Amino acid sequence: MLPGLVEGHTHIFQYVSAVGAPAEEAHLRRGVVAAADAGTAGASTFAAFRKLVVEANPLRIVNFLNVSVLGLIDFRFGELLNPDTLVPEDALATAEAHPDIVRGFKIRLSEDVVGENWESLLKKSVSLAEQAGLPLMLHIGETSEPLPVVLDYLRPGDIVAHCYTGKPHGILDGNRVQPAVAAARERGVLFDSAHGKSNLSFEVARRAIADGFLPDVLSSDTSARNWRGPVFDLLTSISKLVALGAPLDECIRRATVAPAKLLGLDTEGYGRLEVGGRADVTVVTETEEVTLPDASGNTIVAPRLEPTVVLHGGAEVDIVPWRGLPSA
Repeated sequence: MLPGLVEGHTHIFQYVSAVGAPAEEAHLRRGVVAAADAGTAGASTFAAFRKLVVEANPLRIVNFLNVSVLGLIDFRFGELLNPDTLVPEDALATAEAHPDIVRGFKIRLSEDVVGENWESLLKKSVSLAEQAGLPLMLHIGETSEPLPVVLDYLRPGDIVAHCYTGKPHGILDGNRVQPAVAAARERGVLFDSAHGKSNLSFEVARRAIADGFLPDVLSSDTSARNWRGPVFDLLTSISKLVALGAPLDECIRRATVAPAKLLGLDTEGYGRLEVGGRADVTVVTETEEVTLPDASGNTIVAPRLEPTVVLHGGAEVDIVPWRGLPSA
C-alpha cells in the first residue's frame, strides 16, 4: 500500500502538442494522482494548457514551463533553434500569474534543439529561474558540450533530466559516475531518471546504480510517443530500476515523497499517507516476470509492479490494464 504516486516528469498537453499523452488514462488510471508536465507548454500556449489539461483532469497537475514561448509542440522541430523564442519577460509573467501551476522552468539542451546557442540560452534560462525563485529542469543527452561543462551553470535545486541516458555526454565515465556529477549532487543539483522514448539505457542505469547513484526523482517521462511502450507508465519505470538493482523502498520514495516535495505538493498532502490526510492510495502487487524494454531496444526479464486498487480523494479509480499486455 503506497501513497498515490507523484509523476515528476511527463508530457500531457494532449490536442495541442503532438507529444501530449492523455493525463487521466496515462497516469491516474495507472496509480498516479499528481503529475508535473515538463516543458510541453510555453508562455504562448500556457492558457490552453491550464484550460485543457489542468482544469479538465481530476488529478493534480503542475508544470515546468518551457523557456521557449512555443513550448514543445513537435519533437521534430527544436523550439529554441530560433533563440528569440526565449522571452524571459513572458516566462516570468506567466510564472508570476500562475504560481499554483508553474513550479519551475524547462530547457532542452540537445544540439538539435538549441543549435550553437546552447551557452547563451542556458545562461538566460538560469537567470530567469533565479529571478522567479524557481528551479530549472535541464534535458541532457546529445548536448554539444560534455556534461561537466554544463553542470557548472546549475544551481542547488536545479534538475538534470535523463540521468540514465545512453546518448553522448551522460553521467558515466566507464563504470563509474563522473566526479563532476557527484560534485554537482553534493552542492544540491538534483537528478531525474525520466525514462522517455529514447533516454533510459539499462546498461547506464545498471552501472550507475551499482556505483551507488540513484535518481533524486524517479519519473517516467511519459508522452504520446511512449505510453504504449517502451515506457508504459510510472510503475513500470519503477519496476525496471528495481530489476537493475535499486532498492524498492528507495524507488517508491523517489516516486512519491521526493517529487511531492520538489513540486511543492507536499504542503497539499501529496506524497504521503497519514491519518487525516489525503485519501490518495495506490495498492500494488508484483506480477509474474515479463520482458521489459529500455529506450534502445535492450530487454530484461523481471517482475512488474501492477496497481490493483487506486483511490483518489477517497474514491476508487477505474484502473486500465497494463499496455504491454499482448493484444487479444
